[in-house]
Amino acid sequence: MWCIPPQANAEFVWRMEDVLEVYKRPYDPRRPVVCMDESSKQLVAEVRQPQPMGQGRARRVDYEYERKGVCNLFLFFEPLRGWRRVWVTEQRRKVEWAWCVRELLQTHYPDAEKVVLVCDNLNTHTGGALYEAFPAAEARALCERLEFHPTPKHGSWLNMAETELSVLAGQCLNRRMDGAGLVKTETAAWEEERNRLEAKVRWQFRTEDARIKLEKLYPVFEVEG
Repeated sequence: MWCIPPQANAEFVWRMEDVLEVYKRPYDPRRPVVCMDESSKQLVAEVRQPQPMGQGRARRVDYEYERKGVCNLFLFFEPLRGWRRVWVTEQRRKVEWAWCVRELLQTHYPDAEKVVLVCDNLNTHTGGALYEAFPAAEARALCERLEFHPTPKHGSWLNMAETELSVLAGQCLNRRMDGAGLVKTETAAWEEERNRLEAKVRWQFRTEDARIKLEKLYPVFEVEG
């Protein structure tokens, strides 16, 4: 369900239309549009060994479990190419995000002039995070190769990476996992298969649609006659 602000909000409308206009751009390997989002995975271990499925009997899992902490997932997704990369980290600080961005630019997009990055507006997902993680000259060089387009507050549904995270959760992470190492292994296998299939997203919601379907969000002006 979309989470929409209860009242008209010009800031929301501006950022929403900005992202929607980015999604209209044709595929350009020199300026790829990459969506980024993050999520967490609760790590839990079995207290009793599950009983395997048998003749006429479903697999049995005890309801008790042991908490093993949480790991974080950073997902970067290029919807027009059908490519994604997931990093699993122990924490979700600015420096972890910055390290992922540096590897994204240097390893996966070394020839791109700019990566057009659609992400949420968390304070950990900014150019300032790069300056906290790397020397100023390196941070500046990385920032020069990024074009930020943050989604508005309450507008995470605009981020196609959120959709891809939902697929990851449903296909790969919807069971108990007791450590970040297992999450990394399983996520890497999922990522490889999705990339092999070149699974894409074809975004259909346009600015014109927003102005009709979300009309109540737009400020109303009275024209003096």
